[in-house]
Formats: sequence, structure tokens, C-alpha cells
Amino acid sequence: MAHLSNTEPVKPSHPAFGGGEEMMAKTASKIRFTAKLLRPKAAAKSESWTFLTLPNDASTKLPSRGMTSVEGTLNGCAFRATLEPDGQGGHWLKVDRTLREAAGAEAGDLVTLEIAPVAVEPEPEVPDDLRHALSAAPPKASETWSDITPLARRDWIHWITSGKRAETRAKRIKVAVSKLSDGDRRPCCFDRSGMYSKSLSCPVAEDT
Repeated sequence: MAHLSNTEPVKPSHPAFGGGEEMMAKTASKIRFTAKLLRPKAAAKSESWTFLTLPNDASTKLPSRGMTSVEGTLNGCAFRATLEPDGQGGHWLKVDRTLREAAGAEAGDLVTLEIAPVAVEPEPEVPDDLRHALSAAPPKASETWSDITPLARRDWIHWITSGKRAETRAKRIKVAVSKLSDGDRRPCCFDRSGMYSKSLSCPVAEDT
């Protein structure tokens, strides 16, 4: 099963996207903005990932307050990624070292982005513990899992992994397998934005 990493630079010769400008020309609508690259407060100096928060007016143009997969450019470098909800109705983006270096940026720099929602939602990466649970579950659970959309699979995974404690995560996997076995296609009452459950949030920046 293919999956989408949080940020994945796309080379100009990528068969699905072409160059940065060509890729963006194929999207229905472009969201343009600038944002500051931030280093997470808890990260060690040796860690190289950074993040940025979308301006409110950019987030409101997206189709969902929850996780949203996009494609576009960062400082002209084509990429595709999944934006995370910040728990306040907005979104944030983890920028790994590969994309940051390809974009010629460092923590503290202002970067320019052009993004648009992807036409087809990519398959999420299934955590090993959930994958093993599904393989050992009654066949109906796997059948339901295979039949639901990639976005629904992402919701199940996000609900499970948003549990902060190992016991919570294990319990949610057990509940997910049970519900999937009963034919339930989405986790019940899951707040994809984190605005009401407060289970989702943006990292705290090093300089705040």
C-alpha cells in the first residue's frame, strides 16, 4: 500500500506532477501565502525538522478543518504533504530536512508557498500495531477497512494515534477492530479538527 510522507519533495521529472509551475497549473485553485519556518521547542539541536503554521486566511480556503493533503511549492520547490490540524481551526505543516534543504531555507526564514488540495487523497501509512491487529481480526474487519476511502482510513489512524498513552492507543485499536468487524466505516464522534476534543495541537516553537 503506497503512502504519503508528511512532506515529500517532488522532482521536476516526477511523472505525476511535472515541474512546480506545471503542477500548480493543473490544480483548480491555488492558495498563496508566506510563513516563518520554526523549530519545535522540545527538539534537540541535532534534529533537523522544522514546521510552519498557515495564516488563518489560507487555512479557511481549505476544504477541511482536519488533516488535508495538498500539493504545491515551497520557495519554488514542488512537494506534496498532509497538513495537520492545530486544534484551533487552522493547520500546520511539518517540513523535514530534505524539503527544507531543497527549498534553500533555514529555521527562522520566511518561505513562500503555493498549495492546493490534492485531486485524489493518498493512502495513509498504516501503523504496525494496527496492521497486525487487522491481520489477526475477523475477515469482516479487513473487508471493511479495504472498502472504505483513504480519508476514512486516515481518520481511523488519526483517532488511534492521537491517544497520548500506550494504553489508550491499545484500547482504541481494539475498539477500531471491533467496530470495523461490525461494518462501521468511521470512528464515532471523532473531532478531526481537535477544536472540541483538544487532542490535536501545533508544536510549540523554540522562540516562544
